[in-house]
Parts: sequence; C-alpha cells; structure tokens
Amino acid sequence: MFQLNTHPSGRHFLQIPGPTNVPDRVLRAMDQPTIDHRGPEFARLTLEILDGLKGIFQTVGPVIIYPASGTGAWEAALVNTLSSGDRVLMFETGQFATLWRGLAEKLGLVVDFVPGDWRSGIDPAEVGPARGRPRAQHQGGAGRPQRDLHRRNRPHPGHPTGHRSRRPPCAVHG
Repeated sequence: MFQLNTHPSGRHFLQIPGPTNVPDRVLRAMDQPTIDHRGPEFARLTLEILDGLKGIFQTVGPVIIYPASGTGAWEAALVNTLSSGDRVLMFETGQFATLWRGLAEKLGLVVDFVPGDWRSGIDPAEVGPARGRPRAQHQGGAGRPQRDLHRRNRPHPGHPTGHRSRRPPCAVHG
C-alpha cells in the first residue's frame, strides 16, 4: 500500500529548508477562521496583495503568484524554458542536484549529468569543456546529438499555432 504520511503525531514545525521553528505569534495569527476562498473578502485580499507585490518586484505590470513547493518551482522553471527532448547540462553538487536531474528526466529532457563532489560547487572552468563533450562521456549517457536550446522563438511546424507548447504534462502531479 502506498503510504503518504510517516511522521509521528504531535506538534510539528516548518522544516523547509529546516528545521525552522515557527514563532508562537505566527502560529497564533494562523489560528484564525479560514476565509472563504470564493467569497468577496478573499477576492479583495488577493487584489490588495497582488497590487502590493508590484512595489516589491518594482514593476507596474501584473504579478502572478505560483503557489508551490520548491520542487514545484523547479518544474515550472524546466517546463517553461525547455521542451521534451531538449538537452541540458547538469552538475552533481548534492542531493538537490540529483533530484533536479530526476525531474528533468521525468519531463523527457536529455540530461548530461557530470559527476561531482557533494561537498563543493562546480569549478566554472569545467562548464565549457563539459558543454563540448559527447554525451557518452557523461555519467549514464547514450550518445545523442546536441540540440539547439535557443529554438524557442522560432515557429514549430508540428504545432497548430506554429509554436511549441510550453506546458507538457506535470511530472510531479501526473
């Protein structure tokens, strides 16, 4: 049976990237009745927040909120900049880099993953040579031709509008 929840019962603290204890004053503020998300109070609050965010982001244009976890942000970054079959270069620098690779592969990206040390960042001097290396020289690589990752702005002949869709199926949520 698939098990979703394995943590023990009791008082929990926010642990992203954690552990980060939530102050009691914040917990008390959260202990208010829920606002009806379809009601006028929620709509007014949302518009007020979105308008206030313009100053924070120093824009006069509309601000869009994308509610998700960090992995949701990873997925949004990948699906809005790349398409299935695009080739990407990634360096192993720790657990997050390994998870990022897994998500990219689930989305159908061709990942050139350069093995590394989880205790240090990549050496910038390695990036250029790694870009030119044949895929078979990277960990887990089967040879594939380099793809043009800058083709986004060119028409895509197989799509009805002439442009490729930027919304492949969600790898995390199906």
